[in-house]
Amino acid sequence: MSTTRPYSPGDRGPEPGGASGASEGDVPGTGESEGGGVSAVMGAPVPASAGASASSSAGQAAPGPVSEGEGGRQVRVLSFEDASGVVPLARDFTREALYAWGWLPSATADQRAAAEDVLLVVSELVTNACLHAEGPDELRIAFERKVIRLEVSDRGNGQPAPRTPHRAGRPGGHGMFIVQRLCLDWGVLRTPGVAGKRVWAELGAPG
Repeated sequence: MSTTRPYSPGDRGPEPGGASGASEGDVPGTGESEGGGVSAVMGAPVPASAGASASSSAGQAAPGPVSEGEGGRQVRVLSFEDASGVVPLARDFTREALYAWGWLPSATADQRAAAEDVLLVVSELVTNACLHAEGPDELRIAFERKVIRLEVSDRGNGQPAPRTPHRAGRPGGHGMFIVQRLCLDWGVLRTPGVAGKRVWAELGAPG
């Protein structure tokens, strides 16, 4: 698998769509395109660990870790097949995982802010898939060494990116900008010859 990131994490360049309000693959009013960017392999997919593994049924969150790997790594998976209200469903599923992994209930303001950041990023990634990729297929959450990794898979072929320049007062177009600002890193994973993608983001625990 590979992820295409034409720009470094600190300079992602012009936005072709994503949660910006423009459809994925469309070029916004900047007159620029990401088509001439440099491709680079970044990050790695979150594989399902050996052992028991299952997706939750539509509209229901899996009650425990979907799988556990070496070093205490835990993974939960939510399938959106035939589900409605996918954004609140994803948030509820993520909140349950945060309780299971000790991020909630929060004892300090920093812990509460970190948990809210995770929930916000999940909302933005799922919303982006709804707006520009005919809805999400699956949400995968992995927790290891104080880092939570979120992956939302969909069948879209566009390349999400923050709209540039970002204007705070403009309605819409803030989703991927929020993801960029809140996350340690993020990117897009694709499987050659397979339609769709997985948009991933990583956030760290406070302290």
